[in-house]
Amino acid sequence: MRKVLCSPGSYIQQEGAMGQLAQEYAAIGSTGAHLLVDPTIDKLYHNQIVSSFDQGKVPYQLMEFGGECCQEEIERHRQHLGQADVIIGIGGGKTLDTAKAVAHFSHLPVIIVPTAASSDAPCSRLSVLYTPQGVFDRYLPLPSNPNVVIMDTDIIAKAPARFLIAGLGDAFATYYEAAACVQSNATTMTGGHATNASFALAKLCHDTLLEDSVKAIAAAKAGVRTAALENIIEANTLLSGLGFESSGLAAAHSIHDGMTALAGTHKMLHGEKVAFGTLAQLILEDRPLEEVKEVYGYFHMVGLPTTLAEIGIGDASDEDLLKVGELACGPDETMGNMPFEVTPIDVAHAMRAADELNKVL
Repeated sequence: MRKVLCSPGSYIQQEGAMGQLAQEYAAIGSTGAHLLVDPTIDKLYHNQIVSSFDQGKVPYQLMEFGGECCQEEIERHRQHLGQADVIIGIGGGKTLDTAKAVAHFSHLPVIIVPTAASSDAPCSRLSVLYTPQGVFDRYLPLPSNPNVVIMDTDIIAKAPARFLIAGLGDAFATYYEAAACVQSNATTMTGGHATNASFALAKLCHDTLLEDSVKAIAAAKAGVRTAALENIIEANTLLSGLGFESSGLAAAHSIHDGMTALAGTHKMLHGEKVAFGTLAQLILEDRPLEEVKEVYGYFHMVGLPTTLAEIGIGDASDEDLLKVGELACGPDETMGNMPFEVTPIDVAHAMRAADELNKVL
């Protein structure tokens, strides 16, 4: 049996790391860096982003992210690479996925610099592509993980707390989806089966979230770094990233993908939708009531959505939820990693039941 554990070349978590980007670049490049930056982040942190390049006279070009991780945006950056020999993505999940995809199609190394701990995407060898309108298009498997992932904890501590909370939702799915994949002996996106190490990371991610989430949210709301916040940054990014990629995805993320077809969900963050997908997965699995109570209680405590209304589709019809189910059970989705058959109507009913269950838990 082929088992695969993959990870980024280096994971760096440090205060002030944004001001050292040129040094990290110089370890793998020489002719110039292409900085692909979220426009809001560029406005807030432009001087920190470029200071080390300017001071060291290291060549670079900065180009803002256009707003959607789609094939058109990837091609736009590829056409403006010039002499750049390293891609550096700076911003949120879609910015980073675009940077990874640009690097892949251009056969260049990539450095990933998240500015919030809002998802487990940074460490992965995967980009999620959407249409220009924001509807899920496809997963783009990549041949390798990012060369370097850099987490500036000063900047992440000052990001809106909602981003950190969304990261909790994305990370919380890790253990439950990994457990489903281990039970079904699923093949992960790495082309192998889960290792004991990757499942242990998924379990550590789950335990860290339960222990430190509330304390970390308090720190984030105050804009300060604490030990709990450091632990949650690592859990949301590294533990969840390695745990999901090398153990596998299942129902929660496929339901997220299905929900992108409903316009009401477009204003919600990735992890917020994944969180509700996790609740639906618990219903599909008929998990014990005490365990379900614990998850709903945790979601209530940290502020993750537990109702259809909270993910923007409180008025969803049965036909709407069936549409989500049809997309979630598509041939290219990860629903097939569940240890039993799941049909579109099963998904629709699980989402409706998860919404109703919130009234009694």
